Amino acid sequence: MTKAKKVIIRPVALGDRADWDDLYRGYAAFYKVTQSDQMRDRVWSWLHDPSAESQGLVAEGADGKLLGLAHFRPFARPLSATTGGFMDDLFVSPDARGMGVADALIDAVRAIAADRGWSVVRWITADDNYRGRGVYDRIATKTAWVTYDIKI
Repeated sequence: MTKAKKVIIRPVALGDRADWDDLYRGYAAFYKVTQSDQMRDRVWSWLHDPSAESQGLVAEGADGKLLGLAHFRPFARPLSATTGGFMDDLFVSPDARGMGVADALIDAVRAIAADRGWSVVRWITADDNYRGRGVYDRIATKTAWVTYDIKI
């Protein structure tokens, strides 16, 4: 567990569902992604299934309310013959921004990656996520890779 300015970073727990829902709904709205209750149910189930890749951390404030979340998973890196960590989701409640919550969540994912021997922690963000990119530019290296999707 990591602390930053009265914030505790810990694994997501079953009792976090209501606060987690609010945060994940906010994350989807930020990226203008339509998300249903069933979609959140599925992600929630992954976070509590030991056989699923996805894991979650939450940032808890002094009052017990969740301020942010991070979801991550391992991924194979065949070219380097290593395993990396991919941070799929990172979101901080608008009223908690500027408190170091994003830094604390990323630091916690980095510590997990180091414990597991992962070679890198990687994530993507929208080009116009200027506030988030300000944090990312300070703590990580922007890559030269361009991302493509094929819709199925």
